Amino acid sequence: MNDCRLIRGGEPFYDKQGLDYFTGVSAESAGATGICMHLLEMPPGAVARAHYHEAHETAIYALGGTSEMRYGESLEHVLGVEPGDFGGPRRSRSYRSERAGERRAAR
Repeated sequence: MNDCRLIRGGEPFYDKQGLDYFTGVSAESAGATGICMHLLEMPPGAVARAHYHEAHETAIYALGGTSEMRYGESLEHVLGVEPGDFGGPRRSRSYRSERAGERRAAR
């Protein structure tokens, strides 16, 4: 049986999507094999690089601000995201922030 881990404080890191995250549960921090959950704060106008999660799907929960989530082969699908919204699951995504917002991203 695997032990549970508690990650405190969330050390900041810059991700390949071009955004600053705060460490949460991941393979590196907790030995997770099917989920990755970090905290992300997107400043106004921020855009995450389009990316694909080969081994897992992603989901988000918006804590504040407004943004949009794009997905599909050519990122042709667009969903408006507001505080309290959940989004997912998808493997290909890009995010764009309209107003400063904090979101939790679970992948």
